[in-house]
Amino acid sequence: MGFFVFLPLILPLTAVPIARLTEQHLHPRGAARLMTVISAVMAVCSVLCLGLIGVVGTAQIPGNPLPDSWSDPVVRHALPYHETVGTAAMWLLVLVAFTCCRTVVRHLRVRSRARRALAGLPEGSAGEEGLAVLPDRNPYAYALPGSPGRVVVSTGMLDGLAEDEREALLAHERAHLRHRHHRYLLTTQLAACVNPFLRPLQAAVAFSAERWADEESAQAVGDRRITARAVARAALVSHAAPAPGFAAFAAPAAAQPGPVPRRVAALLGPVPTARNWPPAKTPAGLAAMVAAAGTAASALCALNAAVALLVVLKAVTPL
Repeated sequence: MGFFVFLPLILPLTAVPIARLTEQHLHPRGAARLMTVISAVMAVCSVLCLGLIGVVGTAQIPGNPLPDSWSDPVVRHALPYHETVGTAAMWLLVLVAFTCCRTVVRHLRVRSRARRALAGLPEGSAGEEGLAVLPDRNPYAYALPGSPGRVVVSTGMLDGLAEDEREALLAHERAHLRHRHHRYLLTTQLAACVNPFLRPLQAAVAFSAERWADEESAQAVGDRRITARAVARAALVSHAAPAPGFAAFAAPAAAQPGPVPRRVAALLGPVPTARNWPPAKTPAGLAAMVAAAGTAASALCALNAAVALLVVLKAVTPL
């Protein structure tokens, strides 16, 4: 396997530039999809390589449940890794598994609590299906995934918006449900749990999902300025963080001073191009190619290490 087995653990750094330049020359829909795929592939490669390093490094420890052939001198010569490195990799795998499980459990628990809170609540207002209006003075709005999904909004949020801004809000949240943005968010959250170098992609995907829904909302209401005004006003009146794991219409402006102004500025600008890959002769295009090359190299290194280990083990395993 050689040194290359460690590369998938650091190659996610090649995706940092595209996470920072994703707003340039790329539609939010394409940006969210591209970075989610990159995150998922690199996270899987990181787990695979940690597993290979851990297995090879601990195969020589007495009492290891692995087959005797894994301790063959040929294997030790072909895959020379120290026990300390292998043990550390195994502990990292345990930590990754624990963190991922905790993230999934927390996500499911929040969804379950939200659904229990909405149980028995009449659908929407004025007969509008899929809308849950909660009599709460705290302003918030978010998309609750499920079968079927529901848009949850408080009376405090509705009271703080004009009629056309309410339409923009509801269109935004329906876009989150329609395109299943919660899956993008959960995938990148799990990827960041696997490899901390993927955290910039997690934040970039969360922002791209909001921008994607903003564009869908602007198209639905027919006026980008209305959606921009709704985003800005919702951020001003909000003073409580949205439910964790859900795509929210506007996070508190004081807690996140960057994303909301950027979203408003984007909505006040021209409609983003429909392309899903930036032009090659731009910084964003170069960053996308670097990220794609890093992802491909990560996959090749992981597969090469796995195949090398299988070939060596097959050679030393008696028939």
